[in-house]
Amino acid sequence: MVANLESTVESGEVAMSIDLDWPEIRDGVRNVCAEFPAEYWREKDEASEYPTEFVNALAAAGWLAALIPEEYGGAGLPVRAAAVILETIHHAGCSAAACHAQMYIMGTLLKHGNEDQKRRYLPGIATGDIRLQAFGVSEPTTGTDTTQLKTRAVRNGDHYVVNGQKIWTSRALQSDLMLLLARTTPADEVKRRTDGISVFLVDLREARGNGVEITPIPTMINHNTNQVFIDDLKVPAENLIGEEGRGFRYILDGMNAERVLVGSEALGDGRWFVDKAVEYANDRVVFGSPIGKNQGIQFPIARAHAELDAAELMLRKAAALFDSGRDCGAEANMGKMLASEAAWHAGDTCMQTFGGFGFAREFDIERKWREVRLFQTAPISTNLILGYIGQHVLGMPRSY
Repeated sequence: MVANLESTVESGEVAMSIDLDWPEIRDGVRNVCAEFPAEYWREKDEASEYPTEFVNALAAAGWLAALIPEEYGGAGLPVRAAAVILETIHHAGCSAAACHAQMYIMGTLLKHGNEDQKRRYLPGIATGDIRLQAFGVSEPTTGTDTTQLKTRAVRNGDHYVVNGQKIWTSRALQSDLMLLLARTTPADEVKRRTDGISVFLVDLREARGNGVEITPIPTMINHNTNQVFIDDLKVPAENLIGEEGRGFRYILDGMNAERVLVGSEALGDGRWFVDKAVEYANDRVVFGSPIGKNQGIQFPIARAHAELDAAELMLRKAAALFDSGRDCGAEANMGKMLASEAAWHAGDTCMQTFGGFGFAREFDIERKWREVRLFQTAPISTNLILGYIGQHVLGMPRSY
């Protein structure tokens, strides 16, 4: 295992040590995952069903409450520990996609919500009694240009009236709460395009059928994603997170954590692919010897392993910076990009190693191969990351 970058600061630098971090977490998460073998995930995938049993088991074991402070019923762990949880889930052949958003969505409430809001929601989120899994951001006509979103929230006495549409809102049908981004001031009335956007907590238990309609979107992977139609939805003013008009800044706080966590999932998937490829390459005998003896099989697997180790280093650096309160935008973005590409290369190598058997559902390679492709598109595309690096790291003109 590569170097562990601790979340402490010594002489202005992030301290580094070399050991396997959080082994007790890895063991505990693996124990939960062992109860959900490949057959479980295969059935959920074929039926496009939400893995309720798995999510409930993770919540019962306390893993989804890792980042919630102890005073609100959580474990109060650093983001690196949460990354280990998600990486381990995916390395074990399971998927955290059904519940990972709770970890980084919760951060907006924790950092910018008032004490009443935190006391009202965080303990229930920590126990799993309340699911905060949905994040209403993307829209059909604006995509990743979040500052141009069209959903509007207009103050009317003690509540806001919201109208608009969201797309790719995963888990909206399985979530109790949704974090919603909406314009409270029109774009043509603000000085900066990031101004005038606000964040709300929407109680979907009350909103469905009362201003919110949710329509599933069939996709190539079982991600339980949806369109959300919002028509004259009344949201109590007390559900506004922080100050009106500053919501875009609030969600930016959580995006670096999101990059680290999702990148760690990709890393775990990549490890799973490499393990499968190595095992098969050692066992499969053709022309009198294991196929792993052949450089055409062995070298791509070795390269995939090296790429995953390199991506892990960047993700650990990003997590260490984040946990130290340091800026980690560049590292979080680069870590996510490198992990997504390393995982995709590992998946492709695994498919090639298995040959025709890689396409058979019983081996689960094709299912994981479909799942891992998403990481290069969401939650942020590779091209947007490259644009960020070009502008903010290398000092070139803005490309978008």
